[in-house]
Amino acid sequence: MPQNLPSFEFSDRAKQVRSFLYDHWCEHGHGPNLRAVHEATGLDRRRIVETYKELERGLIVVFDDTSANANLLKVQPFSSYPSQVEVHVDDRFHSFAGCAMEATAISRMPPFEGKELRLESYCACCLEPLTVVMTNGDLVTSSAPNVRIHVDLSPWNWGNPNIEPMCDSMNYMIDADHGAAYEGRTGRLGARCTIDQARAFVAGTADNRMWDHDWAPGQMNPRMIVRFVASLGVDVTPWGS
Repeated sequence: MPQNLPSFEFSDRAKQVRSFLYDHWCEHGHGPNLRAVHEATGLDRRRIVETYKELERGLIVVFDDTSANANLLKVQPFSSYPSQVEVHVDDRFHSFAGCAMEATAISRMPPFEGKELRLESYCACCLEPLTVVMTNGDLVTSSAPNVRIHVDLSPWNWGNPNIEPMCDSMNYMIDADHGAAYEGRTGRLGARCTIDQARAFVAGTADNRMWDHDWAPGQMNPRMIVRFVASLGVDVTPWGS
């Protein structure tokens, strides 16, 4: 996925498919297959795949374009496969979050308005269980009072080859000390965000996803991302300048 692409607007077809993907995942806890997308939109196979490529360029989905069925791997903020964060709604497992950072934004989606979302995760350092409860994008409780989200892949490398490595690099830590221990064990230095800093980072997405049908595509601009995260008070030294 190239960085610093010129800005563009999603086609009406992309907006239609995006809306259906969000509605389907929120209702069922998993993504749709090609048949479901076809039945909901009337698009044929070729048009669906073309639309997935457009949505991937705008940082909405990740899909396997080498597969016969254009398998969806991610529709942000959700993951088709097990991740570090399990999302529970009404005390039942709903889905896997794409990453610890995106998990803080899920409760802002309209279908979950007013609900408590329990994020069941673990410290990437020691694998101790960690629970974070969010409502309407706000932190309600955390089993670790000083929880951090550790991001060990620099934005200068986000999007290579897609957003999967970026998401994989965003993990919960019980506290900053556990973040330091994780770095020592793995050799993966990273920035450490509080939940409030993470909420601020994803606020632009949380405030628009499913709320604005015409929400513009995302852009992978490393310099802008690093500067914005630094403005939130995060030490971005490990990412380089």
